[in-house]
Amino acid sequence: MSEPVQVSQAVRVCSVDDLPRVGAAVAEIEGRRVTIARDSAGEIHAFDDTCTHANVSLAEGEVEGDLIECWLHGSQFDMRTGQPRQLPATQPVQVHTVTLEGDDVYVTLAG
Repeated sequence: MSEPVQVSQAVRVCSVDDLPRVGAAVAEIEGRRVTIARDSAGEIHAFDDTCTHANVSLAEGEVEGDLIECWLHGSQFDMRTGQPRQLPATQPVQVHTVTLEGDDVYVTLAG
């Protein structure tokens, strides 16, 4: 028999107004650093805060369109999928589920 999978609960992390119009902030959820970012279209995304190439906070990077760029070496990640779009990163970041309830932003951690 397989082990039961623990499902994370949605956690309120901020209000929409707490986020930059285009840009990112960092939150700690269940002991995990997560970037909460708003893209150029106004969509809100959540993903692990650490660049997979170097131990650097992605929340400090620049958002352009639906990409976030790591400030240290220029790796870019698609905020919708976590996939790297620019070297040197080759591994994706883990993406989490965002739910909006009114002006409140909730995140459910993946896996």
